[in-house]
Amino acid sequence: MKATQGTQLLVTGKMLVAEPFMLDPNFKRTVVLVADYTREEGTVGFILNKPLEVRLPELTSDFGDFEAPVHYGGPVDNDSMYFIHDAGDLLEGSIQISRGVYWSGNYEKLRFLVEHKLILPHNIRFYIGYSGWSKGQLESEMMTQSWIVSELEPNFVFKSNPRMLWKEILEYKGMHYSALSKLEGDELMN
Repeated sequence: MKATQGTQLLVTGKMLVAEPFMLDPNFKRTVVLVADYTREEGTVGFILNKPLEVRLPELTSDFGDFEAPVHYGGPVDNDSMYFIHDAGDLLEGSIQISRGVYWSGNYEKLRFLVEHKLILPHNIRFYIGYSGWSKGQLESEMMTQSWIVSELEPNFVFKSNPRMLWKEILEYKGMHYSALSKLEGDELMN
């Protein structure tokens, strides 16, 4: 019954927190922002806690020396770049994911807003690739309890230390999740 209830919680704007025992190297100890969820079509999300050791100016000259963070968004479409921001209606074409969190928007307008310092590095995150699930795939993973569904707070996206985010969210959820956050990698296999 618990797993069935979890699938009912799947909606755009939630976070998926990898269960501590997940072994998939793409998602082990990850936090995924659900950017678009439809039961009929599938799910698109972005891993929030896998920052890359590359800076935006190394990937594109479109933004000058703008030093916004770049993350690994997931194993799908790794030759494309996506962005999540808090600019809302300021950036035409943005898709609201949740309160204070938006996906995409008009790229030329983004360049203008960055150039005129109306969007600063702390307002935006860039992602290489995305996480995707076909119709029914994520629901199946929820039935096997691979994910914990959590509420999204904009600070988790824009202000948290990505390397500590998995633990931070489990602690935020409290109860037994807080205890699970203290387990280290090798302890999980014993």
